[in-house]
Amino acid sequence: MATKRMNVLVYSDNGSTVESVRHCLYSLRRLLSPNYAVITVSGNAIIKEPWTASCALLVFPGGADLGYCRILNGQGNRRISQYVERGGRYLGLCAGGYYGSKRCEFEVGNKSMEVVGNRELAFFPGTCRGCAFSGFVYHSEEGTRAPQLRTSEAALSNRSVPDVFRSYYNGGGVFVDAPKFESHGVEVLANFTEELDVDAGEGSASVVYCKVGDGAALLTSTHPEFAAVNLDPQVRLPGYEKIMKALKEDDQGRADFLKACLLKMGLQVNQEQTAVPSLSRLHLSSAEASDTSVLVEALRDIITEHDGEEFIIDENDTFHLEKPSRWSLGSITDTLPSMADEKHEDEKDNNIEEQDMNIDYSKIVKRLLIHDKDLPEGKDTPYFNHHAYVANLKHYRVHSREKGRTFGNELLYGEVVTSTNTLLEKNTALLRRLPTGFTATATVQVAGRGRGTNVWVSPTGSLMFSTVIRHQMSLMVHAPVVFLQYLVALAIVEGVQTYDHGYQRMPVRLKWPNDIYACDPADPSGKTFVKIGGILVNSHYSDSEYLCVVGVGLNTTNASPTTSLNALSPPAPFTLEKLLARILTCFSTLYERFVRTGFDKEFEDLYYKHWLHTEQIVTLEAEGGIRTRLKGITTDWGLLKAEELGWDDRPTGRILTLQSDSNSFDFFKGLIKRKV
Repeated sequence: MATKRMNVLVYSDNGSTVESVRHCLYSLRRLLSPNYAVITVSGNAIIKEPWTASCALLVFPGGADLGYCRILNGQGNRRISQYVERGGRYLGLCAGGYYGSKRCEFEVGNKSMEVVGNRELAFFPGTCRGCAFSGFVYHSEEGTRAPQLRTSEAALSNRSVPDVFRSYYNGGGVFVDAPKFESHGVEVLANFTEELDVDAGEGSASVVYCKVGDGAALLTSTHPEFAAVNLDPQVRLPGYEKIMKALKEDDQGRADFLKACLLKMGLQVNQEQTAVPSLSRLHLSSAEASDTSVLVEALRDIITEHDGEEFIIDENDTFHLEKPSRWSLGSITDTLPSMADEKHEDEKDNNIEEQDMNIDYSKIVKRLLIHDKDLPEGKDTPYFNHHAYVANLKHYRVHSREKGRTFGNELLYGEVVTSTNTLLEKNTALLRRLPTGFTATATVQVAGRGRGTNVWVSPTGSLMFSTVIRHQMSLMVHAPVVFLQYLVALAIVEGVQTYDHGYQRMPVRLKWPNDIYACDPADPSGKTFVKIGGILVNSHYSDSEYLCVVGVGLNTTNASPTTSLNALSPPAPFTLEKLLARILTCFSTLYERFVRTGFDKEFEDLYYKHWLHTEQIVTLEAEGGIRTRLKGITTDWGLLKAEELGWDDRPTGRILTLQSDSNSFDFFKGLIKRKV
């Protein structure tokens, strides 16, 4: 089996700076979305997690490479090296460039700053020596420069790359004698044009590309990921204003060069930078309009008034409540900035696209439109048809085996949101007042969340939703809350296969504990599976119940970044509204029965019917690398059961049980690792 590399991981841990990480996320997301998920990764995750199979690019940003060494020397660097040698890609920016070289020489002779030593990765087989320009001061802009770089036309085939451009610099080195390592697979992509303050040997390489086994590393001394719009204009240093002006004038050249570098490493890059869209209004509605009024009344004790306007000010977000009769496209009340000021100091502008810079989304007031008379109309929500959704919800409800409350009766929809899980789970005052089955969905997420260090890419065409479950403590004896992840996984597969007549053979399966896979349509043998969905369950214990938010992301109609349901040749294309209604009614039916019966034999049979792991042999790393055969999950606490194998893969009789939250399963390698 194979998996598509769709994650771009940006190291964010000891040694990296917050600003460098933010610049990486900003620029890479604009060039690589929606084809890749650009997310941060910790040092511990690099050492412990099975990240290599799905990683398209590993990025080490600016900072101080000694911090990288302290965390990753030894096992971490061995994993990085192996990843690159086996076809992975490494991008080292400034400190990441020092770190990716065989030897680092930084401020030699300056006793307070000198860093000299060999480095384990050694992608560039020589020395990175700095500072290329004097004046560097940690945590300061005093050493900032805008040096001119001359690009290599031979090494970069992208015609839009300028011959020369200026790039942000603050403490980077020069790759000494880089042209001499051509026989080692090193190409110089750009050179400094100005005189340097250190000995560069032959040439003056500022950016190098290094072939490493089946993979490659690209190392820079400047910061081509630093967009001028994100630089601090308030810095008061001699010459800084002139530097800012030069960087702004050459910003398009910088972006084109970065794009060419990503193309050089084999990534799929947008022809134009993709701007992060503005957050849209949220729409609150119900299948029965009167239920919306009941819900708002339940929120009354957390609604505050300010100058005649109603707000919910919660832990993570502030919501401004509006009625359709008062809503107009062109107006934002004068009170909004002042409300934002009270909670978030200097927040002055709700329009993200105008700012076009790194955004703290929690500081933006979310406009919540209350539909207590009718459903939202198409002109208000052009990417989600509420009438079609409710019609399908009622249709499926009629045929449901359970006649209790249907999940999805109350719906919160936003065309562009941060994350449906964050909107619910991180705002606990709101969450505590929402009924079981309340669902939030969106067309686009700009800050989606995944399990552990994972993320779910959420472009237009993905079905994204989060559902609230209030699971009573009294149910834990026979119906433990841990089974929610299995129930929603079943609901997704059952929902797809009972979507309509003719869909029962849709090749969709379950991967333990909470992923959805499908047969790769590119493989006619039907033996290759690709991930098309993920599940994230978060829970809080409060007042004798577990407040759970069950989040789902499912590739449905989107063409990228990986296979979607509509690529599996269904009888007719799926629609998001109908599929959401079907999955929610399946989830509701399964949960109602689970509350009564627990995870009984009928649930077991249904789960094993859909899962991928029947009799699969896996290696348990935490048990000394023993081989085991997967036998199922326990019906009491949902643990994975694995039967130990001895000589010639014969059973020894020993059964091991594994928790989903304590172990990570690299399905494609047949390896289960203990999380630390």
